[in-house]
Amino acid sequence: MLMDSVRTCVGVVVMFAGLCVTHGCDREQPATTARPGAGEAAEAVPQRPAQPAPRAGEWHELMAAETPSLPAREFRAAWVATVANIDWPSKPGLTAAQQRAEALGLMEAAKRAGLNALVFQVRPACDAMYASEIEPWSEFLTGESGKAPDEAYDPLEFWVRECHARGIELHAWFNPFRARHFESKKPDAPTHISNTRPDLVYEYDRYKWLDPGNPEAQDYSMRVILDVVRRYDIDGIHIDDYFYPYPKAGEDFPDGAVYERAMAGSAGGTPSKADWRRANINTFVQRMYREAKALKPHLRVGISPFGIWRPGHPAGVEGFDAYERLYADARLWLREGWMDYAAPQLYWKVSAPKQPFAPLLDWWIGESVRGVPVFPGLYTSRLDPSGTSKWMPVDITEQIEISRTRAGAGGQIHFSMKAISLNYVGIAPALAEGVYAREAIAPVCATCPAPALPLTSAGVIETAGGAALTWQDPGPASRVALVGWLKNGEWHVQRVGASAQRVKFGQEQGLPRRIAFALLGRDGVVGAWRVWEIPGGGAE
Repeated sequence: MLMDSVRTCVGVVVMFAGLCVTHGCDREQPATTARPGAGEAAEAVPQRPAQPAPRAGEWHELMAAETPSLPAREFRAAWVATVANIDWPSKPGLTAAQQRAEALGLMEAAKRAGLNALVFQVRPACDAMYASEIEPWSEFLTGESGKAPDEAYDPLEFWVRECHARGIELHAWFNPFRARHFESKKPDAPTHISNTRPDLVYEYDRYKWLDPGNPEAQDYSMRVILDVVRRYDIDGIHIDDYFYPYPKAGEDFPDGAVYERAMAGSAGGTPSKADWRRANINTFVQRMYREAKALKPHLRVGISPFGIWRPGHPAGVEGFDAYERLYADARLWLREGWMDYAAPQLYWKVSAPKQPFAPLLDWWIGESVRGVPVFPGLYTSRLDPSGTSKWMPVDITEQIEISRTRAGAGGQIHFSMKAISLNYVGIAPALAEGVYAREAIAPVCATCPAPALPLTSAGVIETAGGAALTWQDPGPASRVALVGWLKNGEWHVQRVGASAQRVKFGQEQGLPRRIAFALLGRDGVVGAWRVWEIPGGGAE
């Protein structure tokens, strides 16, 4: 159960071009009558009643007017890694207040950089960055496995709420089979799966792992994922490249007894252990997609496999064989449509001779026979000035530009948010003032049917300092609103949290000629624009 004590108001003011978005408790009531946003059933929109003639200096809604062009369609995300405190929190054992402050800093950095989604790691190693009745609190959060934060707050609920307040999607990232990371320092809690069901867990290469070949282990991880899907207002779920562990030279994963038991009960031919392992992961991936989407069809289910499916695909590519050594047949999952987007980790420079970025991206897109979009994962943390790689921002921005030339690619995910928030070698302005300077919203997700956009009241009113656009909170059908303003003959559009319900326009930089508003559905569909103007006023 989510903790009610975290439902407090956090005052945040965002300024852009004279427009002020306030996330807080005080709400002005909308000023005009209701009208639905148009989703896929635009024909159902009722006619609005006639409006009274406006008085001088009064904002009024136009029945027919030029509307803003939609922002670009591009998924712009970053991974927020909690394992080993890579991104958040900066170290274990911070107070809840310190954790929240750091989280808000990352969200604001994402907003400034032009991102529209964050992929937040909620389960690093059979532990929880949220209030769970299934798994213990993470050591990476509080410094001790099973120890709760120092006050009653749920970090995931906080991340979801505050990301949505900024018009940012929040996707929950799970590691389905890792049970302990080598960076863990303290013993696992008595409620950890390694203690409650040690028969499901193996030690292997400084880690502990659930056995993907054991149906009970698969059931356990599926229960964890679906618990989060049910209880939190997330926008998607996500898994990365950890299926069976990366192999240790000379040491096989110790699942021989489980394999022998499975083969003893099998009918027909006996698959090799490698084929059996791949079948185990295929079963889990298909099941995760089917069961998560059954609960919440609007969720985007994403997978981020290793960037090379197999060496030689495409021709000339060399490197690690994820199909043979992680037992991850990501090409099959993509072809079968067991995901809503693929984010292969293309962690090499454009010029890399054996792992060239563009041919690899083209190969993944070419395998997407069902039209699943490909959002390449970019190794933005290679920019770390303390490292030896000597990457520069152009190495990342060039990859973004290449992905935009491919019809099957619809965005990017950066590993990791720390590189952007700490502005490694100037990457933050290279994004915010360069490739991400223009606003963008996520592509429409054809496989993510969402609730119809609701009837919502909205209007523009005069205020002491200028004007305010107000609207009714649309609820779970929409977490993002689009606000447009016409100034000096040009429309501008900005994402805001739909729960904000209020945007101010200040007089100091001149009021816009017109103000526009639309809701963004959970599937990425934009509802009907509504436009207001003040006769004879505003900047032309």
